[in-house]
Amino acid sequence: MVKSKYLKVKCECGNEQNVFGNSATVVKCIMCDKVLAEPTGSRAKVYGKILKVL
Repeated sequence: MVKSKYLKVKCECGNEQNVFGNSATVVKCIMCDKVLAEPTGSRAKVYGKILKVL
């Protein structure tokens, strides 16, 4: 059993946002609209800097 986690991710623009670790959709930054995470089938591929696992 894989436990799903939320991740606090920091974008290039400085915005910090919570992202679901197993996201099924593309997650974009709410400030600059850059892609922060993309689904891969299991774990999301995160493009921002992971600051904290929640």
